[in-house]
Amino acid sequence: MMIPPFLSIDPARRHVSLDARNPGFYGNPNAVYAVLHAHCPTFYWSEQKQYFFTGYDHVNGLLRDRRFGRQILHIASREELGLAEPMPHLASFDLSERYSLLELEPPEHTRLRTLVNRAFVSRHVEKMKPELAELANRLIDGFADKGEVELLSAFADIIPVTMIARMIGIPEEMGPQLLAWSHAYVRMYMFGRTREQEDEAERAAKEYSDYVRTVIAERRAAPRDDLLTHMIHTEHKGQYLTEEELISTTIVLLNAGHEATVHQIGNSVRTILDSGSNPAELFRDEATTARTVEETLRICAPVHIFQRWALEPAEIDGVTFRRGDKVSLILAAANLDPAKFTDPLAFRPDRNEAANLSFGAGIHFCIGAPLARLELNVVLPILFERLAGLRLARTPVVKDVYHFHGLDRLDLQW
Repeated sequence: MMIPPFLSIDPARRHVSLDARNPGFYGNPNAVYAVLHAHCPTFYWSEQKQYFFTGYDHVNGLLRDRRFGRQILHIASREELGLAEPMPHLASFDLSERYSLLELEPPEHTRLRTLVNRAFVSRHVEKMKPELAELANRLIDGFADKGEVELLSAFADIIPVTMIARMIGIPEEMGPQLLAWSHAYVRMYMFGRTREQEDEAERAAKEYSDYVRTVIAERRAAPRDDLLTHMIHTEHKGQYLTEEELISTTIVLLNAGHEATVHQIGNSVRTILDSGSNPAELFRDEATTARTVEETLRICAPVHIFQRWALEPAEIDGVTFRRGDKVSLILAAANLDPAKFTDPLAFRPDRNEAANLSFGAGIHFCIGAPLARLELNVVLPILFERLAGLRLARTPVVKDVYHFHGLDRLDLQW
């Protein structure tokens, strides 16, 4: 398999040099993952100064391996690990992330997840199906007679943020502001972030936290039938969530509850249109729809990287890690492992192979996966049924970032 000019691989040393901001990479990461699988599936990425894993079994195993975790400072000090002190200009951002479900390990993670997990189980989110269909149809009503649309701003952005806001108990009219705050947060997890982006994230974190604090105060005074009220008033082993835990948990649920799904709606529509498949066949019934959705999640996952700390010495695929080393798992690449998937770069909804890892695995398996799957299984068939003859109006604009993979624009005609 030919190695592109922007990628350098030293298989003997398992070293890779790759600029994550190169359009040849972020515009078509799957092609690069295929090359890495062929030449060096486990590698040290020189620019990122970390080891990365792309093999399905290694990624799946590491997601479940309790020798690795999402945090490290609960068992070692910054001085011991040689980590820099927190940056003062990110104090609000760090505080808002301190109790994030994505960043905690047991027992704190167990306590927080137990309090919110009930709201996200499949039997609960399934009840949202009628209102999800109503929202999708109402949005399509707004542009169906125009013959063209920019799908992200008119449809994909709105559905996930509206649904997660309803679940938590945030007014729907806050949707655009929630999106703006969330986008500022996401940029903190990109390679090569700038001071300007850090300052934007800090401002967003302060505004976001202040807003959530006011809503918490309102729910304490006047409880409602929503997830925020549930988190405020439910105890676990005699303990209630603290104010800062409530703020962190609410923010991470709002952000994670829509950010990836926005990308995935756009990614899925583009993948289906590029494949030339007949939508009537892809969405013939609930079973075929579910298989189509899972195949789009496999081949164009919205979240590409999940990082973990080595909590103790370990050896994985011949690489030795010390306590405090950081490793990265490329979920999207694991979904393309030729050892698990036949013709992995091909869109084949009739597959009966390994489960995709787009939602992770282990104790940090995405808590919002049932909601995201429901949204995709409901809105994609409605979109393709309502807009017969749907096609790309122009080449989609891919976001010039890594970690998250999605589109900036998706212009469609019918």
